[in-house]
Amino acid sequence: MLKDIILRQKQEKERLLSLSYIERTKIREAKKWLSSDLIKVIFGPRRAGKSVFSLMLLKNQPFMYFNFDDEILTDSNGINLDELMKGLHTGYGETKTILFDEIQNLPSWELFINRLHRQGYNLILTGSNAKLLSHELATALTGRHIPIEIMPFDFKEFLRAKNYQIDQEYQTLPQKRAEILNLMETYLLNGGFPEIVVKGMDPKGYLEVLFDSLLFKDVVKRHKVKFSTQIDNLGSYLINNFCNYYSLRKLVSVLNFRSGVTAEKYTGYLEEAYVIFSLHRYSVKAGERIKSPKKIYVVDNGFIWAKAIQHSPDRGRLMENLVFTELIKRGFKYNHDLFYYKTRNNREVDFVLKKGTIIDELMQVFYQTGDPAIEQRETKGLLEASEELHVDKLTVLTWDEEKRVERNKKIINFVPLWKWLLNQDIYK
Repeated sequence: MLKDIILRQKQEKERLLSLSYIERTKIREAKKWLSSDLIKVIFGPRRAGKSVFSLMLLKNQPFMYFNFDDEILTDSNGINLDELMKGLHTGYGETKTILFDEIQNLPSWELFINRLHRQGYNLILTGSNAKLLSHELATALTGRHIPIEIMPFDFKEFLRAKNYQIDQEYQTLPQKRAEILNLMETYLLNGGFPEIVVKGMDPKGYLEVLFDSLLFKDVVKRHKVKFSTQIDNLGSYLINNFCNYYSLRKLVSVLNFRSGVTAEKYTGYLEEAYVIFSLHRYSVKAGERIKSPKKIYVVDNGFIWAKAIQHSPDRGRLMENLVFTELIKRGFKYNHDLFYYKTRNNREVDFVLKKGTIIDELMQVFYQTGDPAIEQRETKGLLEASEELHVDKLTVLTWDEEKRVERNKKIINFVPLWKWLLNQDIYK
């Protein structure tokens, strides 16, 4: 059986390598690590393009391939790892480079990977579970791995997939601006999962199926959850409340969990599976960070469109969710150098961005500009936070308004979302 699986997967690998793909933003950086003896760990949500990214990374050199997310393996009583290695060398020869797909499906995978690493194999791993990076990975491969996070398409990748070329010289012309705002609207609503963008698949149908599959494989099955309906209800509730606050007490009350411990555990499962992120409030006091309500964000706007019950899209909140996920794609680690903030007067700032120990930037996101009352309200919180946190770099992301405003001897930069998304080098 194992030999047949290896041969079948080899054929699939060759088929995939023959296809053309959208170049990912992180591919050049990842190639710098390819010859290193560090274990390359490519992680992120299911269907975000990790496998294709890995194949493109290895395209011009010989390598062995095995995918542990195979239904035949699921139905078997385990896998003999010595037989696996023997079968791989029979099928591929003596190459020492191996790509293991969805490695988290292999029990005690870290022991196997450590053994191969000691034997001199060049290893590339993919995984759809955030825990692969945190607890398991940090414990098992400390100092011997390089993590590479692959998320759904960023806006530049989305535009490449649509064959849209950005011409800096002409982007201010009304026609060009209208074109890019139209594409921005599509991206805002449908998100960036590659198969939706490239193949034009129906976002709602595709993402509903993906969501159900993700819950079953990465949550219910992995964690042996008995009450799968509760997980489904929790996921739907959190997605419907994206960019809003939640507390464990509220989850217990609304969803009838047995305790806050269960609610916390299930929410953690959804974070591990890359469904949601829980953002903490910034405070120098650890106790205040822990006790404060958390804000919920969703891994991709397409899930919101597919799962949220809404009469019409809330573009302000969709913009905020999109900015959060873009910051994650740019390397910010939520609850480490990315937070939200509440001023002493209880005014909110959407994002606090840190560089090391220093708060570098405060950021506000809102869709509707041109209304003096809304602008006054949003910038007031930004200015209060600027004084309290001693930060001068203040940014407001808008749908399509660009200007510089001076208030209280502070400069606030209003930047169109599309322009900010295209300027990916500003935080490097």
